[in-house]
Amino acid sequence: MIDILKNGFDRLNIPYNDKQLSQLTEYAKLLKEWNEKINLTSITEDSEIAVKHFIDSASALTTGKVCGRVIDVGTGAGFPGLVLKIMQPDIKLTLLDSLNKRLTFLKDVTERLGINDVEFIHSRAEDGGHKPELREGFDTAVSRAVAAMPLLSELCLGYVKKNGYFLALKGPAAEEEVLSAKRAISILGGETEGISDVEVDGAIKRIG
Repeated sequence: MIDILKNGFDRLNIPYNDKQLSQLTEYAKLLKEWNEKINLTSITEDSEIAVKHFIDSASALTTGKVCGRVIDVGTGAGFPGLVLKIMQPDIKLTLLDSLNKRLTFLKDVTERLGINDVEFIHSRAEDGGHKPELREGFDTAVSRAVAAMPLLSELCLGYVKKNGYFLALKGPAAEEEVLSAKRAISILGGETEGISDVEVDGAIKRIG
């Protein structure tokens, strides 16, 4: 797994150190252990976890817009948020999910890996954005594999500060999704800055 991670991060020009590689390896181990108790992922091979979860999640760092206070909306098993925290420890991370069992797993991971400055919120995305302590409280919101862009924009933009960023990690159809969400994004007070194409293991990952 470590060689795959090194190669993937090198290709994306994402810096890393031995501690981060060790944390990701332990994260994968815990993911597989917990996955036997609760459904976290259908991806269970180390090589696929490395590429499809870890490198894919870390690709958001190539935008240069993961900074300050960051919320991962609908984090699931911690992707992309917890990977971003491991790779960029200076962010203050909030992991939001509607299923408390997933948050229990993530708390265990952060404790085992010695990761601080992580807040866990048990809430549906559509509810959390209306809470005063969360609304417009983040420099960056991220989300991966949660919903199509029109709905995802409604779920996530409420968390973002003025002049902040919302990064949606999408696949090859990102451009069409962003176009379909243009009206919703405008109504919500946002604007589309662009789509970044990132190659992850031969496949194009698009971040809008």
